[in-house]
Amino acid sequence: MNPGRSIPLTPSSEEVLGAYLNGYYPMAQGKHGRIGFYYYEPRGILPLDERFTVRKSLRQAIHREKFEIRFDTAFEDVMRHCARHDSLPDAEVWISEELIPIYVELFNLGIAHSVETWKDDKLVGGLYGLALGSAFCGESMFSLQPNASQAALVALVEHLRSRDFTLLDAQMVTEHLQQFGMISVSQKQYMKLFRTALLTTNCSFK
Repeated sequence: MNPGRSIPLTPSSEEVLGAYLNGYYPMAQGKHGRIGFYYYEPRGILPLDERFTVRKSLRQAIHREKFEIRFDTAFEDVMRHCARHDSLPDAEVWISEELIPIYVELFNLGIAHSVETWKDDKLVGGLYGLALGSAFCGESMFSLQPNASQAALVALVEHLRSRDFTLLDAQMVTEHLQQFGMISVSQKQYMKLFRTALLTTNCSFK
């Protein structure tokens, strides 16, 4: 992980958005800790074409669970589940209490979005991120039930494809996401793809 600049005060939503536009994203050092802007090298992206793969067993499990997928109906709840303030040691928390209202403001502006997995009318998994041009910058995901977060991810990819998005930024390469065909690129390559995606003005997440 490579640092951008660390700031002692809570950034504004404009500063956070500006960080994304320059290839960075915010992370906090604890529930109420210092917030800094960072990027991973190499960068992890998930393909939106046929290279995105879903194991047959996973598709069957998602179908069997009969999850309901909703968009943008419980954004703050998704963020708070992702933050895991009550289950993680403070040193492992990177979504601080101060970051949550910033993203809620971006959600209210139509920039941040949530994909939610529901079962029996209960929120059991989901993810959130920012839609910028034809790019979706994924932030975090959570699961309270097996396969619930993966169901949200598969639904997100299908949703982005249907709306002609071209880039799904997953920030870092992880073993968990490699099963879906994750691609590793340099930050320079990522920024080239991202800047091209920003030029797309007729792409909408809704």
